[in-house]
Amino acid sequence: MEDEEIIQLLWDREEQGLERLSEKYGKYCFSVSCRIVNDKEDAKECVNDTWFSAWNSIPPHKPYNLGGYLAKLVRNISINCYKKKHASKRGGSNMDLVLEELPECIAGRDKTGERLELEFLVNIIADFLNSQDKTKRWIFMQRYFFMADIKEISGKLGIKEGTVKSTLCRMRQQLRKRLEKEAVYL
Repeated sequence: MEDEEIIQLLWDREEQGLERLSEKYGKYCFSVSCRIVNDKEDAKECVNDTWFSAWNSIPPHKPYNLGGYLAKLVRNISINCYKKKHASKRGGSNMDLVLEELPECIAGRDKTGERLELEFLVNIIADFLNSQDKTKRWIFMQRYFFMADIKEISGKLGIKEGTVKSTLCRMRQQLRKRLEKEAVYL
């Protein structure tokens, strides 16, 4: 079933829309969630919460890209689940590593003293990613949006883990320079 048809079913409040959503995007959303929460039961719950969130948000919103919309929902729900479960402990998980890598190019509120406008930052990052070749953009998104680990990324591309690590390191450095140039980091 095409995404437009699924969206229309949800828009019309037809429960069959949830069934079609689950059939088409269930494994995908579970995979995204599992990378973040690292627990199958929590991931199942996050996916169910994603369906509930999609049901409640369509209407009034009609997503342009259903897969991307669901990925964003399940990612945010999974990150919140992860934070709740790990609020008092740091476990050295993939999620911890990913969240520790990005601050080297994006300053926290305590360093800037001001709150960055989210839309401005999103546009800078989107422009930065659009200036990269397809492979680098894919690596960056897999690591920092889908929370994939280095080994998984290298396996999918058939390249060495060191190559993925160095690519990500260079991209973070380039992003940091870009943010500094735009006066976001300063």
